[in-house]
Amino acid sequence: MFEIGGSLREARLKRNLTPADVQKAIRIRDRYLQALEEERWELLPGDAYVKGFLRTYADYLGLDGNLYVEEYNSRFARPDEPQLVPVRFARTGTRFGVGFLRPLIAVGVIAAIVAVAAWKLSASPSPKQSTPPTTTPTTTSSHTPPKKHRHSRPPTTALPTRAVVVASRGNSWLWVRSGANGPTVYQGTLLQGKTLSVNLKNGPVWIRFGYAPAVDVRLGGKLVHGLPNGIGNVLLTRRGIRSA
Repeated sequence: MFEIGGSLREARLKRNLTPADVQKAIRIRDRYLQALEEERWELLPGDAYVKGFLRTYADYLGLDGNLYVEEYNSRFARPDEPQLVPVRFARTGTRFGVGFLRPLIAVGVIAAIVAVAAWKLSASPSPKQSTPPTTTPTTTSSHTPPKKHRHSRPPTTALPTRAVVVASRGNSWLWVRSGANGPTVYQGTLLQGKTLSVNLKNGPVWIRFGYAPAVDVRLGGKLVHGLPNGIGNVLLTRRGIRSA
């Protein structure tokens, strides 16, 4: 057993880092960093965030993030909380820089299927008709065959089956579930410049953003609007997103 918050603060001070320095490096707000160092868990969004922030903060300081999560689980965590995907940080020279998240799933391919318009011919030409012969000189009348009519059906575009979450402006912690209450598909920190493919074939997915302004969501190659201003949840469908 060890003091979680005190050891984090001591490790930060040894490296002459301020909370602002750490926030800039790992995109965790300084008020959450302070809550971790003071072990004020009630100020954090929930157990899942606590574990993710603990692991990320400890790894950044060169500590064993798994050890801090295990200590938290043994003393404070509520049961049945989903576990976060570990994020490792690599040492660069004498300082610690953000490492690269090992890919959990391949970068998705955005596909748009376009149905081919079907053209159908109808209205076959009518044969020439003639009047029956009379005692007078035979006079034949004819009808001009009607022109062929083509009935067109407007092309239909299938809805996208995949979406892509892009960390365009910084890091953001994500929690992705299949459906509003389904199993967890992904959970971890999406680093700046990285992408996460989301499969929509089996229906909508629920996403919680740790810092939504840092990311973009693209559906069928188009930017989706309506993300939260900070921490928030959305339900992503093949037609777009809505609050969840």
